Amino acid sequence: MEQPRELTVEAPRAWDRPTFSLPVLACLSLVGGRFASFSTEANLYVLGTGGLLIWLGLSNRVPRRPAPARLDSGAAWWVLPIVVFGVFEGVTFVVAAGDDFPTFSRLADPLLEGQLIRSVAWFAWLGAFWELVRR
Repeated sequence: MEQPRELTVEAPRAWDRPTFSLPVLACLSLVGGRFASFSTEANLYVLGTGGLLIWLGLSNRVPRRPAPARLDSGAAWWVLPIVVFGVFEGVTFVVAAGDDFPTFSRLADPLLEGQLIRSVAWFAWLGAFWELVRR
């Protein structure tokens, strides 16, 4: 007799452990940091790595971690800065205010000129995306 799938416990795969996934994410971020911002190569690399992570997230190839049953009341306060950032970024982009009132992404461009900082930003993006894939 077969047991229901939710009652069985699977052993973690070797590639799902942090000793494997963190160096892979670091290598991917070092490669991504070598591309110039908004270049064709960088855009294709974003689409490729993002598409791969989306595919892994939608498939059942990655073991899932249980989601919290309920969020704390303080978690709702994190929505406020995200909404403010999104509205501010969207309005300044649509209005095309230019240099008088630049978007956050335009303000970050001088910081992201260096390959090391760009690689760190890539690592943060890939790490956050990997955590979302595992939920």
